[in-house]
Amino acid sequence: MGDFNHPDICWRGNTVGHKQSRKFLECIDDNFRLQVTEEAMRRGAILDLVFTNKEGLVGDVKLKGSLGCSDHKMVEFKILRATRSVHSKLTTLDFRRADIGLFRDLFGSLP
Repeated sequence: MGDFNHPDICWRGNTVGHKQSRKFLECIDDNFRLQVTEEAMRRGAILDLVFTNKEGLVGDVKLKGSLGCSDHKMVEFKILRATRSVHSKLTTLDFRRADIGLFRDLFGSLP
């Protein structure tokens, strides 16, 4: 989350007007991030951005009043999490029971 100051990016269409913003958008895409802020801050531009790596993880993004004398608005959002069912089973590996010698031999035979 933060003020990234790329007013020429259209987040709905993922289009840009400047080379620097295109590089920023490519970086976001290369790192599998989603931008979830939808409300414009100043002059129709979305500047204060909230990113996530998973759709549905962040929600209820709202702009609030200014903080002090800043020309920025506060951004409030919720981190959503799925509740695990009481009946769900979590499987973990017990490495204390592993045959480390066999593991070493198998990896040692790889070129």
